[in-house]
Amino acid sequence: MKSHARVVVIGGGVVGVSTLYHLTKKGWSDVVLLERTELTAGSTWHAAGLLPLFNMSYAVGKIHKYSVDLYKRLEAETGQDVSFHVTGNLRLATNKERMDEYLKYCGTANTIGVPFEIITPSEVKELWPLADTDGLVGALYHPDDGHIAPVDVTNAMAAGARQNGGTIYRQTEVLSIEQQLNGEWLIRTNKGDITAEHVVSCTGNYARQTLSMVGLDIPVIPVEHQYIVTDEVPELVERKKAGLPEMAVLRESDASYYLREERQGYILGPYEKGAPACFVDGVPDTFGQDLFPGDLERLLPHVEAVIKRVPSFADAGIKDIVNGPIAYTPDGSPMIGPAWGLKNFWMNEGHSFGVTAAGGSGWQLAEWITEGEPGIDMMDVDPRRFGAYATKPYTKIKNEECYEHVFVIHYPDEERAAGRPLKQSPCHDRLAAKGAVFGQRYGWERPNWFAPEGVEQVDDWSFRRSSYFEHVGNEAINTRKNAGLIDITSFSKFQITGPGAEAYLDRLVCRKLPKATGRIHLAHALNKRGGIRSEFTIMKDGPNAYYVVSSGAAERFDFDYLLKNLPEDGSVRLDNVTTQHGVLVLAGPRARDILSKVTDADLSNEAFKWLTGQHITVGLAPCRAMRVNFVGDLGWELHHPIEYQNHIFDALVQAGEEFGLGMCGMRAMDSLRMEKNYRMWGQDLTREYTVFEAGLDRFVHLDKGDFIGREALISQKENGVPQQFVALEIHGIKDADAIGNEPLFDHDGNIVGRATAGAFGHWTGKSLAQGYVKTGTTQIGSSLLIDILGEKFEATVIEESAYDPENISLRS
Repeated sequence: MKSHARVVVIGGGVVGVSTLYHLTKKGWSDVVLLERTELTAGSTWHAAGLLPLFNMSYAVGKIHKYSVDLYKRLEAETGQDVSFHVTGNLRLATNKERMDEYLKYCGTANTIGVPFEIITPSEVKELWPLADTDGLVGALYHPDDGHIAPVDVTNAMAAGARQNGGTIYRQTEVLSIEQQLNGEWLIRTNKGDITAEHVVSCTGNYARQTLSMVGLDIPVIPVEHQYIVTDEVPELVERKKAGLPEMAVLRESDASYYLREERQGYILGPYEKGAPACFVDGVPDTFGQDLFPGDLERLLPHVEAVIKRVPSFADAGIKDIVNGPIAYTPDGSPMIGPAWGLKNFWMNEGHSFGVTAAGGSGWQLAEWITEGEPGIDMMDVDPRRFGAYATKPYTKIKNEECYEHVFVIHYPDEERAAGRPLKQSPCHDRLAAKGAVFGQRYGWERPNWFAPEGVEQVDDWSFRRSSYFEHVGNEAINTRKNAGLIDITSFSKFQITGPGAEAYLDRLVCRKLPKATGRIHLAHALNKRGGIRSEFTIMKDGPNAYYVVSSGAAERFDFDYLLKNLPEDGSVRLDNVTTQHGVLVLAGPRARDILSKVTDADLSNEAFKWLTGQHITVGLAPCRAMRVNFVGDLGWELHHPIEYQNHIFDALVQAGEEFGLGMCGMRAMDSLRMEKNYRMWGQDLTREYTVFEAGLDRFVHLDKGDFIGREALISQKENGVPQQFVALEIHGIKDADAIGNEPLFDHDGNIVGRATAGAFGHWTGKSLAQGYVKTGTTQIGSSLLIDILGEKFEATVIEESAYDPENISLRS
């Protein structure tokens, strides 16, 4: 075995082999894969080999599309047959809500170039003559996917990797992984030791054991997935004899199963209730290329559903029940990217649809390793999207829930119940008493909206305007008219201090840092391509001291970035104070009147200007008051030691009674921010779009000295910005607003961009959207078309800030 490699990939399933293959395609030939037994010996060998393109995530959709396209050309490149059956994929719908889900997905499919058709029940019958179409309202059809042989596609990529210089060692078990003083990794195996600059963990069911070797606890635990393989079915035998093609993979989402042909029989794969997590404490040494006993009782409801839909299944004898472990994460998406807190350690783990995602995940991870950045925004699959709250017991119940929800309708406002409530701000019970209907973000409970007296505190999810629409509107209007109180304790918060703090932070962001103590700047950290990696609100606390705030969902993501960029000379101290500080936002035209009743600080515009912060008392409690907010009105973010939160909350509520203070949830805040066209990190601001494309030129200071991404911005400024951020008003809306990932068309039917966000502006009375379009289609007044749930509406490009474009309220 080699004693050194540039990259060592651990794990020889389809994901690990794809990672190796793509590293060699990037020109890195000094790369090695270590497999403890034989290639495909984990979950790959017993996978059903399906390639569903359907996914509501923009990033995962791109990853899946790449895989399908890659697998079609692998045989020509490597000489290895991959047994790709391009049968198409048919998803049935038995109700309007399911069709709405498909129609919403079609918008995403359009933006990433995935062919699809929405078809009628009669067209379903033409594609699947053995199906009973009673009760169907329609279906989604993907003509380009189907199923593949997982072992064959793995071997094809292994052949390609070897052709390009990669090396694979089988029967090589990793015993330990240690980082050396020079930064390299030492991997000890039963065949000897090997050092490497980079390590990539692709170990599937063994992920927790592998990552524990480097001190990480990751939320990956397998769940048992079983499918039935039948004997030959006469109807399928007759179709074969007649020379008829294999029928599309059939999915009846509302009955939670997939069905496909296999050697003139069927494979039935349900996603049933009660499927247990397995290997919670690690894979036993005795478990090799093994399976679990089948549990037919769990499958029976799905068998009955299939017989009703496909009567020929009733006469199919059961040949086998395949029941094997499939890795899951709490949100069902894989973990692809850098490990937190470790240099040059990567993971490609947690794949519940590993064959479908393997090609694309290897492609993007190889690009990330070799070029320093992925080509698409990978936040939906970034390992740092989870925090320390994702413990082993939490992961177990969430993964079981996730498995059960594979075919459940995934509404854009969906909130799943397992593992909640977990992280609560101190005022949680006070908010609940005022009618809060909670959602979850990064483990934190946050009010999404407030049910008035007499209205049940229960969510009503939909792709359209639902029953909470009116109540959210009332919250938004009252905030604009009087004032709203918002709990955003979940915000990530960091303190950066030390003699090197200014130079350190200055290089990470593209805007000059605030110079005067108390000044606040919104600043963006970019990648080397000029894409927006992070968004920080930075307040200067004093000489060599900064208080930095970012999205609540970015706590580990941003802390890891700040940590890995710290100077090695010890001149900067970084502290994560997220859970030590609560945050309440008081915003609206009466905010000054309310806050003045509970503080002796001078809140006049002259003494407390917009975009400044001061340390004041609220009631009896110390508080950092920052005159910024995300709703676009006069107001303050009140950051405070978390133990004082209820005291501050009660003081504000009591003081606000005479001024019409109301509660304001996340959905109302989203409506309010859309009226100001504020960009949301992770939704409107991503690594795929540069800060110039996002229309944030005013936050860029190319003359301030070197910063990450500066050269790319200079080049883009010279060569032209290819796409631009626009604000849109949508006309003719009836009962559904844009929410993001809707394609934008010109009037000739050409796709010119995509919406990244949308909402109804309750104060302005307008249905609003924002997003990116090709440069040249951004003139104010230009007319575009936007597809919302399969219907095209006119969308006019408007000036930014449908509300208060001059920021008079903010500055008042």
